[in-house]
Formats: sequence, structure tokens, C-alpha cells
Amino acid sequence: MRMSLAQRVLLTWLFTLLFLIMLVLKLDEKAPWNWFLIFIPVWIFDTILLVMLIVKMAGRCKSGFDPRNGSQNMKKKAWYLIAMLLKLAFCLALCAKLQRFTTIKLAYVFIPLWALLIGGVVELGYNIFYVQRD
Repeated sequence: MRMSLAQRVLLTWLFTLLFLIMLVLKLDEKAPWNWFLIFIPVWIFDTILLVMLIVKMAGRCKSGFDPRNGSQNMKKKAWYLIAMLLKLAFCLALCAKLQRFTTIKLAYVFIPLWALLIGGVVELGYNIFYVQRD
């Protein structure tokens, strides 16, 4: 299942637009929807990305695959999986807080997001300073 760059960009813009329209309607109090419903475009987009990532990672488990080829690529895909799970944890905690399902402090809601941002900065620094250039 290969998507061209234009298809990926269009899909990303479509889900972002849907999410922002639903968010504006909720914030203007035009739609009395649950916060979990507002985030449906985010859930769908993340599910598509997670399925594609897991399929690519599972393809590495085929018989006859040499694990030495592309071990860096597998580490990068593992980071992407962790990043997606951190984003999912943040969105779930945020929706639970906004819907008042829990009385957790807002600082605790943002812990997955902070971990994701720190991990992104570490990966960026690693790719800039430590990756061997040919």
C-alpha cells in the first residue's frame, strides 16, 4: 500500500481541516458534542498511520530478512511507533480532562506531549550531529 506524497499531503490537510472545523464549532458552542467526538478525525488519521507503520515493521519479520540490513531504519520506525503512542496518550488524557471524566491536573495531562517533544529534539540533534554523512 503505497501513497504518493500528494495523496499523503491531501489526506493530512483533509483530516486537519475536519478537526479544526469541529473544534471551532465546539468552542463557539454551536455543537454540544462530546470532546471525544471532536477528536474523531485525529483518531482516524492516527489509526491509519499506526496501521501503516505496524505493517511496515511486521514486514521486517519475514523469513529470509537479514536483520543487519536496515537496523537503523527499524530503530527509527520504533521511535515513530513510540511517538504515535505518546501522541495518542496525550489526546486521550486531554479529552478526558476536557470532558471532566477525571480530575487529573493539567500538568500531568501534558507529560506525554513533553516526552514527545523532548524525544523529537533528541532525535533531531542525533540526526544533525551524529549521523555519518557519505
